[in-house]
Amino acid sequence: MPTNTPPGSAERADAARNRAKILATAERVVARRGVEALTMNAVARAAGVGVGTVYRRFGDQGGLVEAMMDRRESQLQRGMVDGPPPLGPGAPPADRIRAFLHAYADVLDTYGPLMAAAEATMPTPRRYRTGPYAVHHRHLATLIADARPDADAYYLADALLAPLAAGLFTHQRNHDGMSLDRIKAGLDDLVTGFGLSETGPPHR
Repeated sequence: MPTNTPPGSAERADAARNRAKILATAERVVARRGVEALTMNAVARAAGVGVGTVYRRFGDQGGLVEAMMDRRESQLQRGMVDGPPPLGPGAPPADRIRAFLHAYADVLDTYGPLMAAAEATMPTPRRYRTGPYAVHHRHLATLIADARPDADAYYLADALLAPLAAGLFTHQRNHDGMSLDRIKAGLDDLVTGFGLSETGPPHR
């Protein structure tokens, strides 16, 4: 019986599955062995595909890293928009601010060195006012305005994001020996110090 499957659609579906499989494998490599172990050959071996397949899907290691960051960022943003509270809607603004800062610190704890390298090559205007940073800044500014209507929410959003610059975070973790819990506690202190910790109505 004839099908309505367009020519080449099966191949595209296979390519999409391969891409998703390789990305998931790359994340496991980083989680188990650290970012230093992330090479095209290592990912290909762990995924059970030829290294040529990895290159075809991502171009080079930089393309693979960018795809991994996009995937992780998409997961974070989905949690912010429609995930369970406190990261998602339904919790007081201060709780959502803390939840976001902690969630992003968790991302940095795994991918900080890769993100630091990417940040170092990005022009300043583009880094701070486009892409993920702009989304994070807008999210925090909205929550800050809800928690403290009298505050300069735009400025304080930058102030809360500054300690989460990947280069600084990586330096604190790898060179200063700060634990992740210590960094999160410091972020909590910033939220309190900025007068954002009062309990308010849930933000939706």
